[in-house]
Amino acid sequence: MRGADTFTESLFTMRHLDDFVPADHPLRVIRIMVNKALEKMDDLFAQMYAADIKGGRPSIAPEKLLRAMLIQVLYSVRSERQFMEQTQYNLLFRWFIGLAMDDAVWVPTVFSKNRERLIEHDAVVEFFNQIVQQAQEQELLSGEHFSVDGTLIQAWAGHKSFVRKDRRDDDGNANANAGNFKDQRRSNHTHESTTAGDARLYRKGKTASELHFMGHTLTDNRHGLVVSAVVTQADGHAEREAAKAMINDARQALPGDEPITITLGADKGYDAKEFIEVLQEMNVLPHVAQNKSGRQSAVPEGIADSEGYAISQQKRKLIEQGFGWAKTVGHMRQVLVRGIKKVDQMFVLTMAGYNLTRLRSLGQIRLQGRA
Repeated sequence: MRGADTFTESLFTMRHLDDFVPADHPLRVIRIMVNKALEKMDDLFAQMYAADIKGGRPSIAPEKLLRAMLIQVLYSVRSERQFMEQTQYNLLFRWFIGLAMDDAVWVPTVFSKNRERLIEHDAVVEFFNQIVQQAQEQELLSGEHFSVDGTLIQAWAGHKSFVRKDRRDDDGNANANAGNFKDQRRSNHTHESTTAGDARLYRKGKTASELHFMGHTLTDNRHGLVVSAVVTQADGHAEREAAKAMINDARQALPGDEPITITLGADKGYDAKEFIEVLQEMNVLPHVAQNKSGRQSAVPEGIADSEGYAISQQKRKLIEQGFGWAKTVGHMRQVLVRGIKKVDQMFVLTMAGYNLTRLRSLGQIRLQGRA
């Protein structure tokens, strides 16, 4: 018997949002970890709004704001406007964020404005650190063996925005036709982008020169979880400088006073004498891939012949999984915000999202192993 094409809606619906989310949905485990991290950030949130004038209009709750930004990353929603539209009718998004069915969705501009307060107080960085702490509590980090690498992040700016800083052409005349850069010599010393001033013209390998930022991550070799992330301007020294800062922070964060052997794996781009010497001064074994193309490697042969070096070279490839996830799922191939602080915020949040998905998978693997 053919069913009738009718639509009959009940006057009342006696169901909770939680009833619409499957019991085995991946976001359930992730939401528990997120809420645990946000609870420990309560003091920071109180400080963020301590200076507000009493009686003012309430802002978006920072917990809901962070959950909303995270769900936008996890589901690859490209813009705030599209995200607000989907949140209007997506019950899963509302459940994860903490919005009731009849709660009004925020205006996109208000949502974007409230994110700036998170930058001022490094709230996303603290959220990332809390997720890393949860991985540490579950004994998923070695805390001794790390890998480092960098990746290019294309800026939200085109070549036509990259004009001379004095706004003049090569002949010294006022550059009225700034968009026409044919046959012009351009460099970061003389030119800048009018729309993304922090971006730099840069290329890696045989790719074309584009306006880029550079994202850097430090991963733990045990499961490839990201333990540190930062965005810098793109240049030839940025990768090694960021690596020194991140491994130094990781070394100082180690508990106890007893010396621990720390290793740092990296690709051939980090095989520089100055970088290797700095690592050795910090008592970090440089498990850097040897670059012997036309010169002598700075990595000592005694280290390169060790068994631990071979393991680090194998494990360091796990770092590419985080970059791949960030660029495909997290929309970090070409970042949709401008300004290095906003790019850094999105990069760190994206890496926190990557860690959460990995922690969920690792948790399931551990449960299956116990079964």
